[in-house]
Amino acid sequence: MPHTLDAAAVRDWCRLSLAALGQAREEIDALNVYPVPDGDTGTNLYLTVESAAQQVEALFTVGTTGTARTAGAVGGDGGGPTLETALRAMAHGALLGARGNSGVILSQLLRGVAASVGAGPCDADALRRALRRAADAGYEAVAVPVEGTVLTVAAAAADAVEALPEAAELSAVAEAAFEAAGTALALTPQQLDVLGRAGVVDAGGRGLVAVLGALADAVSGQSPMGPLALATPRTMIVSTQPERPRVADDPDGPAYEVVYLLDARDDAVAGLRARLGGLGDSLVVSGGEGLWNVHVHVDDPGAAVEAGVEAGRPHRIRITHFASAAAEQSVGHPAHFEQLGPARAVVSIVQGEGLAGLCRECGATVLSADPDRAPSSAEIAAAIRLAHAREVVLLLNDAELRAAAGVAADQLRDEGVRVAVIPTRSPVQGLAALAVHEPARRFDEDVVAMTSAAGATRYAELAVAEGESWTMAGVCQAGDVLGLIDGDVAVIGDAADMVATAGTVLDRMLAAGGEMVTLIVGEDAVPGLADALVAHVRRTNPVVDAVVYEGGQGAAPLVVGVE
Repeated sequence: MPHTLDAAAVRDWCRLSLAALGQAREEIDALNVYPVPDGDTGTNLYLTVESAAQQVEALFTVGTTGTARTAGAVGGDGGGPTLETALRAMAHGALLGARGNSGVILSQLLRGVAASVGAGPCDADALRRALRRAADAGYEAVAVPVEGTVLTVAAAAADAVEALPEAAELSAVAEAAFEAAGTALALTPQQLDVLGRAGVVDAGGRGLVAVLGALADAVSGQSPMGPLALATPRTMIVSTQPERPRVADDPDGPAYEVVYLLDARDDAVAGLRARLGGLGDSLVVSGGEGLWNVHVHVDDPGAAVEAGVEAGRPHRIRITHFASAAAEQSVGHPAHFEQLGPARAVVSIVQGEGLAGLCRECGATVLSADPDRAPSSAEIAAAIRLAHAREVVLLLNDAELRAAAGVAADQLRDEGVRVAVIPTRSPVQGLAALAVHEPARRFDEDVVAMTSAAGATRYAELAVAEGESWTMAGVCQAGDVLGLIDGDVAVIGDAADMVATAGTVLDRMLAAGGEMVTLIVGEDAVPGLADALVAHVRRTNPVVDAVVYEGGQGAAPLVVGVE
């Protein structure tokens, strides 16, 4: 159990937070009634943390596939980033990608943590100070702080850890912050009338609880699916179903949300706050050191942007008309829908030029994925738009993309595109789904057929361990060949004999039956691997067909499918 928060733990914190918010996104969206009931707080928090995670991930030059990470195949730090650079990257990424009121506040909370910890080390006392600094920074960023919100939840977490005994360990401090935040969240309907009337807890506070749970899991050394980040403690559950008012039904509030990044001197921000405070409400200004994220609700968006121009250089400007957004959520974007063709399309996310070409031959639009960086929700959304179709089937081919794909699909549905996500976990499942795709069928029937084909395909892959680690098959060492079946390490083989390991994997898969074996060869496969495996199949299972594709993927030397 680690006694300090290091760069690797910050990386885990980001991943766990993203997984937790991905799982809770729709729930948090449904809770969103304050400050504007536009039902997007969960999505905004997810996008904010996604940006933070990408900035941190970029610091680590050595990576493996998501499956290999789950198997514990990542080795030591290898002279990687420091705690300070990791925390600063997390805060900076959140600032750049902050969406909505809660996203901007979360970015300021993370900035407070980074500023307090500095070069570290981060022991229990340092985390206490960091949580207090974060809570204070959150209040400072909001022009008119309101209790019963994410600010209250952050302050409760800071108060709780300050009351712990001095001898408390780092993991105990992090867990106490999470528990106190959950308790404070349950009280928010009593503190803010609009929450009490709707029968919900604060949406932003719910998101912060997930992030604090992820922190507790990261510093305690829990697995990537730790119990706190993905939990919903009883104190968070509200018994009544929220009856959220439509955004357009609030004629007394400002009509527009204005958000932009601002390059400006720190001494110019006080004047900007005063100017924007006079124009509207829900004002949050986070950041520092020349870069700021500005969020405000106003009736005159032009004046809000002009205030930014007077203070510095605004960019990435986003202006949302609340009433129009509400209407689009109900009926989609008619103008965009009219531009779409009648055709149905399939979008497939794959690694390697060989796989990409194979999917294109089957008629799919391809989003090429980097083996060291998962595509963001924005990139997935762009690929769906590129398909230019009224109906789109999205093949993920990676279990870790499910949350990002959900965000992208929701965005496109709001634009009038009917999107069905088939959560294929491997490219062989994606190929099986593509093989039965039939555009002439009704959309729902086509999705069912493709999902069934994918589900009937067992999958496996080979990966190379980058360090010593515990797996379900025992302890692996750096350089060992790992055989993963349906996502779990089933075989640990010698680095010098990849063929033998692959043969063992095939034998275990075919022991449960099968009619066809698909072998997708990666760029790091040993010469002759595919030929040896085809011969092995013909010798041991002569009634089973085998087909080989040169996938060119860099993440796995071999991907196997059995149908």
